[in-house]
Amino acid sequence: MRNAARTRTAGLALAVLSSVCFGASGPFGKALIHAGLTPWQAVWLRIAGAALVLVPLTLLLRGRAAARSVRPHLPQVIVYGLTGVAGAQAFYFVAASRLPVGVAILLEFCGPILVLGWIRVVRRAPVHRSAAAGVAVAMVGLAMVVQVWTGLRLDALGLAAGLGAAACQAGYFLLIDRLTGQVDPLVMTASGTLLAAALLAAPAAPWALPWDVLPDSVPVGGHAAPGWLLAAWIVLVSTVLAYLTGVAAVQRLSAQVAGAICYTEAVAATLIAWVALGERLAPVQLVGGAIVLAGAFVAQRAAADPAVTGVRADPRAAEDAATAALPR
Repeated sequence: MRNAARTRTAGLALAVLSSVCFGASGPFGKALIHAGLTPWQAVWLRIAGAALVLVPLTLLLRGRAAARSVRPHLPQVIVYGLTGVAGAQAFYFVAASRLPVGVAILLEFCGPILVLGWIRVVRRAPVHRSAAAGVAVAMVGLAMVVQVWTGLRLDALGLAAGLGAAACQAGYFLLIDRLTGQVDPLVMTASGTLLAAALLAAPAAPWALPWDVLPDSVPVGGHAAPGWLLAAWIVLVSTVLAYLTGVAAVQRLSAQVAGAICYTEAVAATLIAWVALGERLAPVQLVGGAIVLAGAFVAQRAAADPAVTGVRADPRAAEDAATAALPR
């Protein structure tokens, strides 16, 4: 019982850390884009840089065991790379280019709703009321944080891309949940980023990337920093650490609980943009952020229910695997 409580607490902490790390990519990625990179190039640099870190690290720490753990589940790992890494980035980019950013974010974060629907309809498993209520409350708060009504317009392709991003986000949570205890999470994350970097290379055209941005000084709000330092942040913190802690969180909590907690990412992104870039926060955004946090608090109560988090065949093996994935 005490071990279960510790696992749950660690899972909640990892979920929040993952959300903050993901949310921290916006201000620094935005600075690199203003310095000369295209959005596609910024995304590719982020994912490819993560692959360059994770693949050698995986080979060093896991060796031949890495290939052995992936082989029986290769189709699912490929789908994870296609959806949870490459697809989520690509679809969101298309949606944000054709819709107001707030609408694109709101559509992407329909992912946890799809997670709950999949669990209930396809898996025919129970959906905890706290998880469902938390998602509903967080969606209301998110709409206020991103001020979804600002510049509202509809675009069929943008709407489809936004829903595609939501489906990919749902796939991220569901695939991790399914492969818990079966595939080493470090191997899974490394494989996903490597595949995604290869897939995103065509639209990003890295051969035309303005590499001279990296040694230059790049404005960030009222300050400046070397471009390579900003790139290192979005690679190491907002991708490597974000994905590893996200995988570890889902393995400890379940897809439906971790999906609800992920709404804190939008709050983190807004607050970090306020601090780093000096972007103004409207009162409605502050209220919305509080509502999102309230939704996450409601949802985390589901983590205490063994019917939600205790469905794995070998919870201790899953916990050990998740722990092993984290940077030492």
